[in-house]
Amino acid sequence: MTDVAATEAAFQTRRRARRISGLSAGFVLIAALLLAAWVSEAYPSSLIAGAPRIGEYFGKLLPDLRLPLLLAGTQAQGSLAYWMYRLDIWLWLLFETSQMAALATLSGAAVALLLCFPAARNLALGRSSYFFFRRALELFRCVPDIVYALILVWTFGVGPLAGILAIALHTVGALGKLFAEVVENADMGPWDAIRATGGNWAKCVRFGILPQVVPNFLSYVLLRFETNVRGATVIGFVGAGGIGQELYAVISFNYYQEVGAIIVLIILTVSAIDLTSEKLRRRAIGGAMR
Repeated sequence: MTDVAATEAAFQTRRRARRISGLSAGFVLIAALLLAAWVSEAYPSSLIAGAPRIGEYFGKLLPDLRLPLLLAGTQAQGSLAYWMYRLDIWLWLLFETSQMAALATLSGAAVALLLCFPAARNLALGRSSYFFFRRALELFRCVPDIVYALILVWTFGVGPLAGILAIALHTVGALGKLFAEVVENADMGPWDAIRATGGNWAKCVRFGILPQVVPNFLSYVLLRFETNVRGATVIGFVGAGGIGQELYAVISFNYYQEVGAIIVLIILTVSAIDLTSEKLRRRAIGGAMR
């Protein structure tokens, strides 16, 4: 009975210690959240005061929902036809945006593929090489793509080229890190076997590592493409081409229904790309597992 009582007492002591530790962590978290809200001026009063204006603004973005006016012609303000009267132009700009994202994703992925192997701890040629390539990838991704776009618009002028380069540079850093982590988790058995037969570093990467990691690489590239489509929309705000440039213009002139129409088209486009990419990712991973 003495041993049982001692065990119970020890258990209760540890239980109290865990509770005290959990409460302390909770208090620290709440204090950190309150400090962050105070520094960023996220006051509840400001949120309550601004909430009604959000609904009012979004109400201006929608067409008139009364059926007779909704189905009227292009001359009737508030009709669906009036809402989408520049549909042909916007669809072309959306196509341009998706092509910007596709080219930037492929370009960035190609460079990331070259940099990820020496940036992987298990394949690096040395500590200095590993450190250099890891820091290089951090340098690419630490700068937001919209900042790259601001710089490149000044360099190359307004247009899609600046947007493509901006997204590609950020993609190099983002995909390079993900690729390197996949490589670090690869099975080193094939690598050791090729090394034992006299294969050099490049051949070991090509035949020992690359076949294992290609499905995951493809999955990350498709996921990044989805992200870059959204990014291509945002960087258009600084003159880097695509539908974002048109969206910024209509927002600036308070053309509410045009803003709403463009936002709806962007949502539909991104959703379609997301669904297609998800199917391709599942097919690629599923095919590799068979």
